Amino acid sequence: MNLFENIRVLSLEQATVLPYLTYRLAMDGMEIIRLEHPRYGDPNRFIGDNVLNEKRMNAYYLTINAGKKALTINLADPEGQTLFRSLIKELKIDIFATNQLPRNYAKLGIDYETLKSIKPDIIWLGVTGFGPDSNEGAYDPILQARSGLMEVTGEADGPPMVMGIPLPDMGTSEHAYGLLMKALYQREVTGKGARIDLSMFESSLSWLTVPITMTASYGKTVSRRGNTHEFFSPVSVYETRDGFVYIAAGNDRQWQSIVSQEIFKSLDRPEYEKNEGRIRDVANLNRAINAITRQHTTDELIALFTSITVPISKINRIKDVISDPLVEKKLLHARDPVTGTEITLAPSPYMTPLLKENNRQVDFPPRFGEHNARIYGQLGYSEEALADLKDKGVI
Repeated sequence: MNLFENIRVLSLEQATVLPYLTYRLAMDGMEIIRLEHPRYGDPNRFIGDNVLNEKRMNAYYLTINAGKKALTINLADPEGQTLFRSLIKELKIDIFATNQLPRNYAKLGIDYETLKSIKPDIIWLGVTGFGPDSNEGAYDPILQARSGLMEVTGEADGPPMVMGIPLPDMGTSEHAYGLLMKALYQREVTGKGARIDLSMFESSLSWLTVPITMTASYGKTVSRRGNTHEFFSPVSVYETRDGFVYIAAGNDRQWQSIVSQEIFKSLDRPEYEKNEGRIRDVANLNRAINAITRQHTTDELIALFTSITVPISKINRIKDVISDPLVEKKLLHARDPVTGTEITLAPSPYMTPLLKENNRQVDFPPRFGEHNARIYGQLGYSEEALADLKDKGVI
């Protein structure tokens, strides 16, 4: 059963934050219709290798746009706004989402009040960099810098660094996902729609639970610490004879399990018995652990730590992650009906019944304006009328 098969989403989207959200919703089985300007389109279509040897279908775009339909529309044109209102009304859109700057809402006819007048129970989502009262442009690294995420990322004696994934983008997407689910439930119970304004900056700040409390309440300085943990030890990357492992001992009992092993008995000292003592001397302790782990292979250490139930992992490269037995059976796949090209996509956070039914196969990311004829045709536009709108730059 597809719980969301009758939920239709219209999304004026570009870049990452909103496309990733609608990708998540598509994996749940919602019908996603992405809107793009007929001339400029989503800039991310041009990013990455041109793997299909065709315009606007580059590799970066393919990663988070499977399972969607694509329309082109010029909302700066009065005819485009008329067409847009028809989409909202005739397709009975449940959710409208945009990551346009707030100053463009009324100008493009996409503001909540306008859409509510067309469909009173619509759920409206506006994702912005810094809130609905700000028109400041924002990209993920800018938000990482301003929110403090970069201040806590990197080596202690090195410069601030961006994270390996765009957390402000994807974290905001996940927050939006939850808010939309709450809004859908509210509508089911009350019959009322909702306006959701979501700031990427506020979303980013929400992840700083420990740094903000420790700094604001207790005056502590929280900054970069590399691979170690501020409050627990040993927690870090350690070198092995043939690579690296990450070891995370989260309590004193686990530490006692470690030093009960023959190779670590030299570290069974009174000053290290409690976590407080280990943190106090963390630099020396980590050097001592490294001196031991360098003498053993990664597999040997993993077997040892697993046997005493202390968390450990090899530092996997992405290709290692993909071949992990736990990952292989979760990967998604999309086949291009035009070229036959198949792409592999990251797993959904959970395997929905729809994904299981379809054997983890999803529709290939849509080409630019691929569904214009099909969807606008549902509104009563003939081929000739659509050709005229295209000539005029409306679609």
